[in-house]
Amino acid sequence: MTAISPRAALPLAAVALSSLLLLGGCDTIRPLIAPSQHPDFYSLADARNTAALAPAGPRAAGTAPLTLIVSPPHAAAGFDSQRIMYVRHADQLEYFAYSEWIDTPARMIAPLIVTAADASGAFRAVVQSPSLAAGELRLDTEILRLQHEFPGTPSRVRFTLRAYLVDSATRGVIASREFEAVATAPSEDPRGGVTAATQAVKSVLAELAAFCAQTAGAWTPGPAGAVPR
Repeated sequence: MTAISPRAALPLAAVALSSLLLLGGCDTIRPLIAPSQHPDFYSLADARNTAALAPAGPRAAGTAPLTLIVSPPHAAAGFDSQRIMYVRHADQLEYFAYSEWIDTPARMIAPLIVTAADASGAFRAVVQSPSLAAGELRLDTEILRLQHEFPGTPSRVRFTLRAYLVDSATRGVIASREFEAVATAPSEDPRGGVTAATQAVKSVLAELAAFCAQTAGAWTPGPAGAVPR
């Protein structure tokens, strides 16, 4: 058996000691690595209750109730994902790292628009597209912004929606309007922003339903498909 000199044994001992320290150190380092945090998910379901909707406008004698087809809403760039956006500086969108919507704002708001328009009582039926059903009027919408703003304390949420009522037969726009609501957040965190967003969306949906009801009540189909706004 070949003997190892004391001088040669020193490097081997150092390697062995380093290996032991690395193996033992894994348990020391592991607690310092934070586990990945799963996001919290929020919805706008509470905005379904749209109270104080304006009644439908008067219809001309002999005209039948209308069917409204609601197109899937579009969303402006930056607001077409599940990320909850916030603003600290003008023209700079940021998003919360661990808080998200359960779906995109457009897909969450689509059924809420149907509920609000139907609750107005102005239509024979309100149908969400895509559908095989046909209707005299079509409602197209675009979400321009849904953002939590931090200009100071308290923060606020701003929701802006653009809407077009279209004659389905002629595809002509008979009325359009932009709606906006701002609601104060009860707390300076994502949960407070979601609460404010629910209130802002509810307010806009009430105004949108009134707009649809009043426009439909005053509209008479014709060759041009248009009436004064």
